[in-house]
Amino acid sequence: MTEPLHVYSIGAAGDISADDWDRLSNPPSQSYDPFISHGFFTSLEESGSATSETGWRPMHLIAEDDNQQIVGIMPLYLKGHSQGEYVFDHGWARGFEMAGGQYYPKLLSAVPFTPVTGRRLFTLATDEKTVRPALLKAAIELGVKWQLSSLHINFVEEELIDCLKEEQLLIRHDTQFHWENQGFTEFEQFLESLQSRKRKAIRKERRVALEAGLEVEWVSGDQIKDHHFDAFYKFYIDTFDRKWGRPYLTRAFFDMIGGKQAKDIALIFAKREDQYIAGALNFIGTDTLYGRYWGASEHHDFLHFEICYYQAIDYALAHGLNRVEAGAQGEHKLLRGYSPVKTNSAHYILHDGLRVAVEDFIADEGRYIDLQTDLLKAHLPYKKED
Repeated sequence: MTEPLHVYSIGAAGDISADDWDRLSNPPSQSYDPFISHGFFTSLEESGSATSETGWRPMHLIAEDDNQQIVGIMPLYLKGHSQGEYVFDHGWARGFEMAGGQYYPKLLSAVPFTPVTGRRLFTLATDEKTVRPALLKAAIELGVKWQLSSLHINFVEEELIDCLKEEQLLIRHDTQFHWENQGFTEFEQFLESLQSRKRKAIRKERRVALEAGLEVEWVSGDQIKDHHFDAFYKFYIDTFDRKWGRPYLTRAFFDMIGGKQAKDIALIFAKREDQYIAGALNFIGTDTLYGRYWGASEHHDFLHFEICYYQAIDYALAHGLNRVEAGAQGEHKLLRGYSPVKTNSAHYILHDGLRVAVEDFIADEGRYIDLQTDLLKAHLPYKKED
C-alpha cells in the first residue's frame, strides 16, 4: 500500500460495522481470537463494563486509505486508573505523582479485563508495513497532543515486537502458565507423562474435589441458557466481593456475549443434583481454551483446580484443542502441568524523566523474570529425559 492513510478516532467499537472490524481483527489467514472480535468489544462497551464511567473511555483508532476503505484498527482506551489490566504499573504511577507528575489519564491498547496475548494492530498481512506504523504514530501523537504521561499496549504478540521497538516503545516481559498438548488424546496419557509423585498427587486432588457428591457439567454454544449465566454471575460476584471488591463485568455483559458469541463459550460447572455450586467461564479459539473467570458458593478442597485446570485439560482433549491458557499469574499451576510462558507488553513514556526510570526498572525486572522462568522450568512435574 502506497497511498497516504487517514487515521482518526471513534468513540465506540459499535461506531463501525462488525464486518469491517472482524475482517481485520480475525482474517481467515490468522488463528481465531474470540477476544478481539467486534462482538467482544461491543459487549464490553454496550453493557457498561468498559466505559468512560468505569475509567475506560473508548477511542479506537481507524486507518482509512484514499478510497475510504478501512485498512487498520487499533483498540484504544483513555484510562483513568490501572485496574483490570493485569500488567501492573501502579508503582510507576505512584513514583511519578510523588515527583509532581500526573500519570493519569493514560492511553491503553488492550482487551479490557483480559490477560490474553493477541493481535493489537488489526490489518491485513499485505498492509502491515504501512498500516501498523501509522496507527502507532497516531496513538503517540494523541498522547503528545493531550500531554499524557504514557501509551501502553498490553499482551502483544511476539511477532509485533520489532515494529514496536522501531517506534521507540519499551518492551516489558512477564510470565503466565499454559498447558500444552504433547500428543495426548486423553487425560490419563497426560498423567503418565508426569513424575510418579506428581501423578499420584493430581489423582488424589481430582478424587477429593468431587467426593462430596459433586458432578461436573460442560455447557457450550446453544446449550447455554439464561439460568446458566445467572448461576455463573453469582459465583463471579462472590469472588470479587471476597478478593477485589468491585466486579469489572456487569450482568448485561454475559447476556450480550452469550447472544453474540455463544459458539466461543464453554461453561464448566460443579453441581450437586440440580444445584450449581461452582463454575468457570472459558472461551474457545482455533486451538486454545482460555480460562477467564471462576467462582463458587461452597468451599471444597481442590475444587478450583478440578474445574479450572483439570477439567479445562479434559475439555481441550475432547475438542481437539492444543493449549489451555488459565489466566494470569499462578505458580501453583506449575505442579499441575502448566508451563511458564513469556508475555509481552509495550510502553511509550512521553515524559523524559519517567521514561529513564521505567527503562531502568524494566531492565532489572526482565533479568529477574528470565531467572525466575528458568527456575520454574526446572521444577516442571514431567518425567526427566535421560
